[in-house]
Amino acid sequence: MNQGARLSGGEKSFSSTSPVQRGGSRPGPGSRSEKPAGRSGGQATGPKVQDGKSHAEGKLIRLNKYIAASGICSRREADDLISAGLVSVNGQTITQLGTKVSEDDDVRYNGVRMQNERKVYLLLNKPKDYVTTTDDPKERKTVMLLIEKACNERIYPVGRLDRNTTGVLLFTNDGELAKKLTHPSHQKKKIYHVYLDKAFSAGDMKKLAEGLTLEDGFIQPDAISYASTENKREVGLEIHSGQNRIVRRMFEHLDYRVMKLDRVYYAGLTKKDLPRGKWRFLTEKEVNRLKMNAYE
Repeated sequence: MNQGARLSGGEKSFSSTSPVQRGGSRPGPGSRSEKPAGRSGGQATGPKVQDGKSHAEGKLIRLNKYIAASGICSRREADDLISAGLVSVNGQTITQLGTKVSEDDDVRYNGVRMQNERKVYLLLNKPKDYVTTTDDPKERKTVMLLIEKACNERIYPVGRLDRNTTGVLLFTNDGELAKKLTHPSHQKKKIYHVYLDKAFSAGDMKKLAEGLTLEDGFIQPDAISYASTENKREVGLEIHSGQNRIVRRMFEHLDYRVMKLDRVYYAGLTKKDLPRGKWRFLTEKEVNRLKMNAYE
């Protein structure tokens, strides 16, 4: 969150109006190999099919990729399911990693047929009083109610926002991308507009910029500044951590209460021109940037 940069918040924008306080430098997220475990040299073959016909090689895809495309897990997790003997193709249990299948094969996990669904990527400007879960035992309103008519595919929220936190929330059925976005080794940049119960002092801003030791360890934001020259109760905060309630807990540690918390940026996505409670599909360009890890 560089000095002078504007942070779009949909209903409201704010800019840093004082020297930005920055934490120390941090290494970028490491990269992980996507090679399936246990793969050996040579070309893997597809499973036997019930009618005895063979598939054209050009139409075959790896079984773990097919499973990930169904939206239930990542490719790495799909390899674990295959190794455990939980996946069958055309009635035959498959345990060999690297097996290839076609779009027409009957692929099942625990006896339930999987569909190689169209990939869907949707952005919601989450309003207050909705919980980020697919189902709530307390029967509170969930974010799924807001996007239930968006598509026929089964999509799920990527990560969580507290019930009273508003802003950018991504949904998808792309299990592999969701895993990448939420895994601790791939922490994504998030920017919050924080509304406090009282003016945030310059001394406390300096303390927060230098980092705090909370009950679960040390935490340091990447950048922090006032969001408004007129009202020092509003603060802009940039952070990579995905720890539970981390923004609220940092300010509570300094004896401030967060009255309102709005996420205005997540992994390169903003809620600009997206009214509260509304959603839109990501553009092809946005999807490609997420997949290429173009943003921290």
